[in-house]
Amino acid sequence: MLKRPSNLRHTVLFFLSMIIIGSCGDEIAPPVDSGDLTSIAYNPAAYQLNQPAYYPQMDIPVDNPLTVEGVKLGRFLFYDPILSADSTMSCASCHKPELSFTDGGATSKGIDGVFGTRSSMSLINIGYTKGNFFWDGRSNSLEDQASRPVVDPVELHNDWGNVEVKLRKHKNYPTMFRKAFGIGNKSEITQDLATKAIAQFERILISADSKYDKYKRGEVFLNDEEYIGFSLYFDVFGDGIPDGQCNHCHHLELAAGDGFFNNGLQEATLLQDFKDLGKGKITGNISENGKFRAPTLRNIMLTAPYMHDGSLTTIDQVLAHYVSGGKKSPNRDPLLVDKQLAELDAYYISCLKAFLQTLTDTTSLKNPEFTNPH
Repeated sequence: MLKRPSNLRHTVLFFLSMIIIGSCGDEIAPPVDSGDLTSIAYNPAAYQLNQPAYYPQMDIPVDNPLTVEGVKLGRFLFYDPILSADSTMSCASCHKPELSFTDGGATSKGIDGVFGTRSSMSLINIGYTKGNFFWDGRSNSLEDQASRPVVDPVELHNDWGNVEVKLRKHKNYPTMFRKAFGIGNKSEITQDLATKAIAQFERILISADSKYDKYKRGEVFLNDEEYIGFSLYFDVFGDGIPDGQCNHCHHLELAAGDGFFNNGLQEATLLQDFKDLGKGKITGNISENGKFRAPTLRNIMLTAPYMHDGSLTTIDQVLAHYVSGGKKSPNRDPLLVDKQLAELDAYYISCLKAFLQTLTDTTSLKNPEFTNPH
């Protein structure tokens, strides 16, 4: 009797196994990416801020030190519409570098075509702000500030859970999060890390190469009008010329302040009458109704229209507003009714404007590290 070839049995078993596997259908799942990132090197490098010697030292959170990799990730996220619900808008949609990270509108429009009630604030030198971010001070850290527009129904109108899913599925972001924060798995990409990265990027947005900065460094001189404007801003001459009262709220060298003021923009008979309560709505302190943050005046010539509601369209209107003393209300800042402001004639106003123009720094705004990387 002839023996069958031994390989015939193996062949039959192979085909039977294929039939069995095929009959299982969906019971056998396809291979799944585990999300493991540990094969990617994690060796972050410290980012060196280019801070002028005459600037205050920036406070960097211990739990979010600046790294080259973190700043890079934050820059990519800042310019990526992936953060919005329909992937049409990014942080940069309302903070354009050429406009000193504002958007040029009286108020800002979100993904649904709805306009907010406030103007987009400049992010220049935002890392020096000591908490109380936004016009009304509702956010106490730059990281928290970075998180809010994503979930705001008038802005990016998204939720962070959805953003986290999109970031985890992205072809590049898991690697970037690994390099920036040392995560071991895609599942570790979170809102907390995303906003930390955005905050790192925002902290490097330093402007310090205006004509005024060159004057501070001894590289140029101010002309006569600019110097008189400088004197008005700081009250350098004492009784020689009036005090423009600028430095009380917009402290140089940053030309900004951490205080909140009623600058006479809204008229109110009672403290409850303000159309926009500002700081008072956040704190519940009625005496702070109608008060808003004093924004930076650096690059002020690039950020029209002005004020929290964008109601003043030119810098001339802004100066005229302050010289007039503003509109009456119970807690209008007393500096607005200082008699020296009324002494600012047309010449002094032109000098003050000339000095404000020396705060324009287009060089820093063109810094390749600030621009869209996509």
